[in-house]
Amino acid sequence: MISALVNDYDEDGWRKCNVTGLDVHRSVENYVKLFGVTAVVALVVGGVFAFTVALTRWEIIGLLGEEAFYRHLSMHAWNLLIFWMVFMEIAILYVGGPMVLGRKLPLKKLAGAGFALMAAGAVIINYAIWTTSQPQEAPLLTAYAPLEISATFYGGGIVFLLGATVAALPFFAAVYLHYKDTTGSLPLVTFGAFATAIIAVQAIVGGLVVFSYAFLWRIDVIGSIDAALYRQLFWIIGHGSQQINLAAMVTVWYFLTHVVGGAEVFSEKVSRTAFVLYVFFINLGAAHHLLSDPVVSAEWRIFNASYAFYGAAFASMIHAFAIPAGLEAGRRKRGLGGGLFGWLTNGPWKNPVFSATIFSIILFGFLGGITGVVMGQLQTNMSWVRTLATVGHFHGTVAVGTTLTFMALVYFVIRVMFLKQLAFPRLASFQPYFYAGAMGVATILLMYAGILFGIPRRVDEVVWNIPGSDWSMLAAAPLITIFGVFAVLAILAGVIFAVVAVVSVFLGKDIEEGGNADLVPDGGYGVGADMEDGDPVHKYDVRGTFAITLIFLATFVAVYVLNWYVLTQLWQIGP
Repeated sequence: MISALVNDYDEDGWRKCNVTGLDVHRSVENYVKLFGVTAVVALVVGGVFAFTVALTRWEIIGLLGEEAFYRHLSMHAWNLLIFWMVFMEIAILYVGGPMVLGRKLPLKKLAGAGFALMAAGAVIINYAIWTTSQPQEAPLLTAYAPLEISATFYGGGIVFLLGATVAALPFFAAVYLHYKDTTGSLPLVTFGAFATAIIAVQAIVGGLVVFSYAFLWRIDVIGSIDAALYRQLFWIIGHGSQQINLAAMVTVWYFLTHVVGGAEVFSEKVSRTAFVLYVFFINLGAAHHLLSDPVVSAEWRIFNASYAFYGAAFASMIHAFAIPAGLEAGRRKRGLGGGLFGWLTNGPWKNPVFSATIFSIILFGFLGGITGVVMGQLQTNMSWVRTLATVGHFHGTVAVGTTLTFMALVYFVIRVMFLKQLAFPRLASFQPYFYAGAMGVATILLMYAGILFGIPRRVDEVVWNIPGSDWSMLAAAPLITIFGVFAVLAILAGVIFAVVAVVSVFLGKDIEEGGNADLVPDGGYGVGADMEDGDPVHKYDVRGTFAITLIFLATFVAVYVLNWYVLTQLWQIGP
């Protein structure tokens, strides 16, 4: 097991990566492995509770009672939405920073301290949730005051957020040393990681403030808490943590499509501008969680959920074009594309790094991205926000978007850092298809159940029995039944990923010299090493990307119009 963390380095601790051509230091690899392995552990824990929650939502089975359901839902949310994501994101910072810049990991002791604090915080939060009993309430993700939630939970949140802050400092130090020692701009991947880190700082500061506020209230240092203020402060971290996911995911897209697919950056300036727009506007999108809140003014809602949020949406549109355009142009430049979509169909689809990355781009755009803009609009938000459609939306962003991307990155790290062959290669190749298909269908069913039937979220029984109500939603029972089947299938796909990852790391065969040639698009050493003096990328047309863009636009218009139609049926004007 220890040998899985050790590679062959020179006397100064360096080795050359046979895929990227980068000089990688032992300190960087070891910490990327540490944070990555811990992230997978959190994924497994969250996946266990995904299974119990799904079997409860699948009301034919109805596995858990009400009290247990909320406890399991909280465990599911915190381990998958927070711990799996944030541990992976620290690893991404170390890849995008010191690895890409060709540096040692600075401030290693701080990296270790940050990891220890994050791990301790995660354990404390899980303990607090699991030991919750009446009159205390399970915190779910929001932990809304004035619900009587354990002070231990808030304390664990503070410890975890402090740990994430400390763990990010080596990345900032690497960027500072780069600027101090060299001239020129940061590589695009590092620039994206830097934008991600800034967004993370904004979110973490909000989290520390709101959890400290609630913690002081729960230990009776302050006598009362302003619930409306808490809600506004909470969504700085509650939604900001998901915006960290978005920025990190897009950064990984640029990295993996280049390394594995042969993509080239279509326009450095335009892509960098999009990341800058994220920094200024992306966290303002948190306002859509408060659009039905009577405390905030209409002007506040309109500004944040419309004008300001459009700055972030525009940035996402830029990335949505730039990444596939770079992939198309890069592959055509290599002679790897013909016709309208040959550049995509002849890609290395048996490679789970490539397939998981492409599936995440497509599914995030069509399921998470479009629904996020629709849900973030002031009027249409009313038919979404308290229903299962919201759950469908963030599964479209986090489950089929970010999680698939991070799965691709884990497969990549196993190959190029652990230097292990993937165990069960056919199963590994199949896993992204299985997960993307099953989770994609489950996500769509959640959206349908919420929009078309108004099924509420956060209630364990919604079809057969809505507590305190005579309403019947039996018409939605077939949707919920089909959802239950596909949710279980998606969890099974997650199990396959975890088994492949763990067995590969600890029992997989070592990769010999040059054994990763299949990871680079032309089978050569160092991505694009022989392409530097070729034709400029703009010489190659991107008509395939343009066609996909038109399909995306048509889908967006159709979904937007449909949601306005549904809204008119709920809120009719006139007699």
